[in-house]
Amino acid sequence: MRRIKIMRSKTILLLGIFVCTLGLTQTFAQQPSNIRLEEFKLLKAPATHGLLLKQGDRLAICGDSITEQKMYSRLMEDYLTVCEPKLDVTVRQYGWSGERAPGFLARMTNDCLHFKPTIATTCYGMNDHEYRAYEDQIGQTYRQSSTAIIEAFKANGVRVIQGSPGCVGKVPGWTKHTNDTLMDLNLNLARLRDIDIDIAKKENVRFADVFWPMLSAGVAAQKEFDPQYAIAGKDGVHPGWAGHTIMAYAFLKAMGLNGDIGRFSVDVKKGKMTVSAGHTLVSAQDGEFKITSARYPFCACAPEGQSAASFPVCENDNPAKDNSIRSGMALVPFNEDLNRLTLKATHVKAGGRYKVTWGSESKTFAAEQLKRGINLAAEFPCNPFCAAFAKVDAAVAAKQAYETKQIKQAFRSPEAKTDMEGVADRTEKERAPLAAAIRAAFVPVTHTIKIAAE
Repeated sequence: MRRIKIMRSKTILLLGIFVCTLGLTQTFAQQPSNIRLEEFKLLKAPATHGLLLKQGDRLAICGDSITEQKMYSRLMEDYLTVCEPKLDVTVRQYGWSGERAPGFLARMTNDCLHFKPTIATTCYGMNDHEYRAYEDQIGQTYRQSSTAIIEAFKANGVRVIQGSPGCVGKVPGWTKHTNDTLMDLNLNLARLRDIDIDIAKKENVRFADVFWPMLSAGVAAQKEFDPQYAIAGKDGVHPGWAGHTIMAYAFLKAMGLNGDIGRFSVDVKKGKMTVSAGHTLVSAQDGEFKITSARYPFCACAPEGQSAASFPVCENDNPAKDNSIRSGMALVPFNEDLNRLTLKATHVKAGGRYKVTWGSESKTFAAEQLKRGINLAAEFPCNPFCAAFAKVDAAVAAKQAYETKQIKQAFRSPEAKTDMEGVADRTEKERAPLAAAIRAAFVPVTHTIKIAAE
């Protein structure tokens, strides 16, 4: 299996560029796509405190066609299934192409509350902004409907994460307001983002900032990788894997997850290892440690022939492209915040170098790096968990595809008009084995780590 490498200096430069974009007064010369970040005077996003998720939560992921792409929702369900299995969270996605906040408000009782969610994420505003410059009526309609959605959820005991809309990468071809510029559209979306923050504060719910990380990361990627890098997708609205990764990051962070997947501590001199909860040391011999893990790191690619429904293939993945999950993970601190599988070594020789082999991949690290700890999930994107992760992802993709069919077809069928409960019961029986397949696919992985002095 070939591993695609990014030079450390290039990674540092990229992360440095991204950090700079977080300053609202930062000016970029020769702005890609004519995005002038210094013109966005945004409200400060509220801080996240504590874990919002509870054991056995039923998560509803609600949104428009971007949600119906079943990409960020799929990444979220993958993550919650394999990275946080003890929480036992189940997921449904409710994406509907072309939908605005008032549209979801009108259907949420029938389509969403029917299944008794305990927590929900919303991601509207893209269609609500009407692909034109901001007007007060746009903001008022969006505020009223978004507030009503939250209040309806709260009345049914549902905790809410109010997500902002994302950004646009170009004026889409379907807009009728041809005189409005890309900046006009994004400034409109920025206003809706700030309305979301105000609503979240007043309603005492969580907020997920999708807009600013996507916009600023997209500018950074166009400067670092390619002027044609499209964080919001080739049509300017529907993101590829990189953009959806940033969206998933925003919602997972808003949930208050700490990202500590596991810790492996090795005493090189004694040849011993201790492991954290969720992992079991099977054997240790001659610097080689066999571990069985009931908790996975998040995997950004799958081995060739094992990926499903466009998921990136490790052998072909290019982290400089907007269709790469690894690319999105580099543009925000995904691995640092949400995906830490740490290997730390003691009694290493000062100034020495050590070869770490994990599965079929090897990489050399300085002794000081191992003493501080390395993040295996970040250093080895193609790793022993990827094949098992791919099976879970394929099952998640199949279930979420059925959920679109269930809501958009079965629940709108002639039969549903006369026997909605019957349709709901029948389709739930069809969905049940798809949900069970996810749990069946998630099995412990046995893997080997070897540390050898060079």
